Amino acid sequence: MTRTARSESSRTRRRRLSGPLASVLAAIAVAFFVVSTVTGKNDILFDALEDFTGRDGSETADDTGPATREDVEEARERLAETETADPEPRDDYERDEFGSSWVTAGNGCPTRHAILVRDLENVDADDDCTVLSGVFDDPYTGEQVEFTAEDPQAVQIDHVVPLSLAWRMGAAEWDRDQRVEFANDPRNLLAADGPANMSKGDSGPGEWRPYEGYQCSYAVTYIDVTHHYDLPLAPEDREGLEEMLGTCA
Repeated sequence: MTRTARSESSRTRRRRLSGPLASVLAAIAVAFFVVSTVTGKNDILFDALEDFTGRDGSETADDTGPATREDVEEARERLAETETADPEPRDDYERDEFGSSWVTAGNGCPTRHAILVRDLENVDADDDCTVLSGVFDDPYTGEQVEFTAEDPQAVQIDHVVPLSLAWRMGAAEWDRDQRVEFANDPRNLLAADGPANMSKGDSGPGEWRPYEGYQCSYAVTYIDVTHHYDLPLAPEDREGLEEMLGTCA
């Protein structure tokens, strides 16, 4: 079963999701993808993806297009309002504090595959929600990357705001439900080239940046996430974001 997406000329703002159920919608989106492909009811798929990501599923679902002028202006306003704070020590941080793995709904569809469906083009998927193949323009390197189930780590799902950094900036005080939501929130998730994602690691924008063509959209997305979760920014990360917003046309 294959879905071919149209190219997106500009970044579309993702619809805000909140509450404990937000993280489960990713799995539901993939389930709708499978059903709609089998039945030919593409409107079901598109509606499901739009509910999940704030996008029309007939368009490319990634964020590699340029941010709009309105997005950039809003990001600058939010950045000016965001508090600055030094990160706390990493101390007792463990990945399990944000859930042991991707959230999986009762239908067996995990968040990872929902993001692959959203971000990749020419997607081929099994009827058990497993994405088998696809292709996309990697936002971190600018290179076209192919995904296959035989080499799944070639494309990884990145947390734009790293979990351990979020922990140090205030997520340690959240309850577990909110941390699980954060780890599975599509606004903070992005399919990315595996090696590029590994090089990013736990770094914030003060230490790591994508290739220049994506720095504007990356900064807008990063600021959107920290604003939504009311996370402060480390001084070096604020400076990095300001510089990347300077690349916006």
